[in-house]
Amino acid sequence: MNEIRKIALVTGGGRGIGKEITLELARAGVSIAVMDVKFPNDESIADEIKEIGSEAVEIEADVSNFDSVSESIEIINDTLGPINILVNNAGITRDNLLLRMSKEEWDKVININLTGAFNCTKTVIKQMTKSRWGRIVNISSVVGQSGNAGQVNYSSSKAGLIGFTKSLAIELATRNITVNAIAPGFIDTDMTRDLSDKVREMLLEKIPMKKLGTAADIAKAVRFFISEDSAYITGNILAVNGGMYM
Repeated sequence: MNEIRKIALVTGGGRGIGKEITLELARAGVSIAVMDVKFPNDESIADEIKEIGSEAVEIEADVSNFDSVSESIEIINDTLGPINILVNNAGITRDNLLLRMSKEEWDKVININLTGAFNCTKTVIKQMTKSRWGRIVNISSVVGQSGNAGQVNYSSSKAGLIGFTKSLAIELATRNITVNAIAPGFIDTDMTRDLSDKVREMLLEKIPMKKLGTAADIAKAVRFFISEDSAYITGNILAVNGGMYM
């Protein structure tokens, strides 16, 4: 299927792991629509992608709002063409013990991390089935597999993505659309760099490889799942966690 022009939507693509995914897919020759709720004022992700040699567009949208997603995808279709690769990466945390967790903290995380994936997938799935080719990659988390105290909302949303992935993979298998998920462990990002040395040491003790992963580790896994090398793999949850959870 190399003749297919690949056009990807990466949600939460303005920073961190999402940004690295957009750049890695651009290096693979994919045209990229980068979606985020807000982009930094001092840099353009689209310009970086264009420098690599791929087409790109930036779209500000709230993935938890179905209408916002639908309107944005219409713009992408008009600008780049129909999306046939979707990376559901957008996610937030609002950590708290359940005894202290507010309903707002629960709703916000579920609405962005899980309902956001539904909104984006629901909006692009018809054009994928029409062309009979597609790749959907959901970014879950190790805590969606293992659980984590203080992250009932986040763990639930990421575990939900695993069920979403497996069920949708069955539904779309005959349409030549694969649906897979990646479950990152602790990744070296701005958020983990802000942790105290003591907390980082505690994290490293849980990881057999004794080091944090990188955004590039996740991006390369996404590149594999959107390639023809993974054409017979669907419903898979790939753990990229340094052996932290097996």
